[in-house]
Amino acid sequence: MKDKLPAARIRRRVALPVLAVAMAGALLTVATPASAATGAITGYGGKCVDVAAASTANGTAIQLYTCNGTTAQSWTTGTDGTLRALGKCMDVTSAGTANGTKIQLWDCNGTNAQKWTQSGTQLVNTGSGRCLDATGPSSADGTRLQIWDCAGSANQQWNLPGGTTPPPTGNPAMGAAPYAYLGWGNLPDPRTIMTATGVKWFTMAFMLSNGACTPLWDGSRPLTGGADQTTINNIRGAGGDVAISFGGASGPWLEQTCSSASALAGAYQQVINAYSLKAIDIDIEGTVYNNATLQQRTIDALKTVKTNNPNLTVYVTFPSDRTGPDTSMINRAHASGLTVDGWTIMPFDFGAAGQNMGSLTVQAAEGLKNAVKNGYGYTDDQAYRHSGISSMNGITDANETVTVADFNTMLAYAQQHHLARFTFWSANRDRPCAGGGYPNDDTCSGIGQNAWDFTRVIAKYQG
Repeated sequence: MKDKLPAARIRRRVALPVLAVAMAGALLTVATPASAATGAITGYGGKCVDVAAASTANGTAIQLYTCNGTTAQSWTTGTDGTLRALGKCMDVTSAGTANGTKIQLWDCNGTNAQKWTQSGTQLVNTGSGRCLDATGPSSADGTRLQIWDCAGSANQQWNLPGGTTPPPTGNPAMGAAPYAYLGWGNLPDPRTIMTATGVKWFTMAFMLSNGACTPLWDGSRPLTGGADQTTINNIRGAGGDVAISFGGASGPWLEQTCSSASALAGAYQQVINAYSLKAIDIDIEGTVYNNATLQQRTIDALKTVKTNNPNLTVYVTFPSDRTGPDTSMINRAHASGLTVDGWTIMPFDFGAAGQNMGSLTVQAAEGLKNAVKNGYGYTDDQAYRHSGISSMNGITDANETVTVADFNTMLAYAQQHHLARFTFWSANRDRPCAGGGYPNDDTCSGIGQNAWDFTRVIAKYQG
């Protein structure tokens, strides 16, 4: 078995720019409307989604047009994922999946070509994994709608009937999933934590490489059939669920040992299939994200995973300094057509011993929001909903102190701005130290607290 860094240091960044992918828009966290609503769908340039000439013939073009209140612009969003007007469904022509495939009106038939899910203000076609898009981009009357790689751009933003404020991009319980790690730190039975705090989800860490391109827990424990699977089965048996995190500081990383984007996507998919995952978190530190080639390999792999798993939530997790993260991966992802559900910073190891970590975290999160906003052309609200915080409780690697009060500051900020994610490293550490000191094996926080105090704060997160 390879020597491992102590778990207290696994989340530590090595140098900036270092970015980690955790997948709340790129691998989209999607949510079907909870109940039917009827009205206009507005989009690019303030125009409405319109059935050309109000025709009910199969194959009629769906377009942008000046809003006029007619039945050609009255859409019903149903719990079956359809968008209906004039008694028919919004449909991807010939069930196409290619960029540029046009949108039309067609008899409702229950196929995935007519199913749409919402991620923030994007509408994702279930059959293709691509987004509803105004061609061009243009907002001229008569502009055809099409499907295109989800990029978060202004011509892919849609306000559905029932209000113009988009829902949170993810499941709040999924976004509030403390890291849990079996490699070090004597992880308590997660069911004990669930009962004591009400938390439902955990982010299980870390999925690494066997030295080639085969995913194993910590690079050594079996993908299935071992203690990690038993822990996951126990969590699910108690009514919870898990995201799986790829990465950590020590490697070996799949992103580095898989020689191509297609091989890396295959490794991700192997884990997704093994555990029927609803969410993944790719948290890679160290030297991987100092390398543009490896950044691009990860982005391209995630694009494939997103296409093959349109309902999978994908978080991207990476270090930050006090003013926000390095923006290279965010900008590169946008340029490549990758949108993620939650770009998540690790706001610690600032070298801020003795300073208020709650305030510093909010400052760093504002920097993240601005980076996401500028990278994707989002509004402030959209950028917040694609941002997240992954803190560290107690004494950090840089001897900073993150208190329960700091977590409450973060919670208020996350709730106010509807962040995609609010979590922390780690459940292992969320308990007082028996001797009062901070050990190196990550079994406690190093500060005075009751068991699970930090998790109780996280469990209050409502998105």
